[in-house]
Amino acid sequence: MKKIALLIIAFVTFSCTQAQKTEFSKKALSETLLATDGSQVSFKDILKAQKGKTTVIEVWASWCGDCVKAMPKIKELQANNPTVSYVFISMDKTADKWKEGIDKHQLNGLQYMANDGMKGAFGKAIDLDWIPRYIIIDKTGKIVLYRAIETDFDQINATLKQLQ
Repeated sequence: MKKIALLIIAFVTFSCTQAQKTEFSKKALSETLLATDGSQVSFKDILKAQKGKTTVIEVWASWCGDCVKAMPKIKELQANNPTVSYVFISMDKTADKWKEGIDKHQLNGLQYMANDGMKGAFGKAIDLDWIPRYIIIDKTGKIVLYRAIETDFDQINATLKQLQ
């Protein structure tokens, strides 16, 4: 009986930790990101500007091999979903490397960089454990896909189709 109870507790705990979030935490919303013009913009204001648009957020870095490998897929996603807005948030360590990555990979969309890397306050606030990471937000601002990685493009495409 104890084994069954422990199994149930473990299952419930795991299920809750993997639950789909539908909104960002207050901590995430209050974090600021670096814009390409050198200004600091709150994540909350970035999201406010996306209200009324289906938005794909890609968290990436120029040094990330999986991110670079997924670039053709994100470009295909953009070509197939031209009405969707794209926000790229870099985890690069320097603004120079970040901007070089934008140019090198010809990323089309809004560009921001976390001020303190993957393990910093913003990364922790969005439960960042892998990049590239994709988050999809619907037109009302609700998160409809919180944790997707480069192997999840079928799920990303299906989610965007449902939102059209």
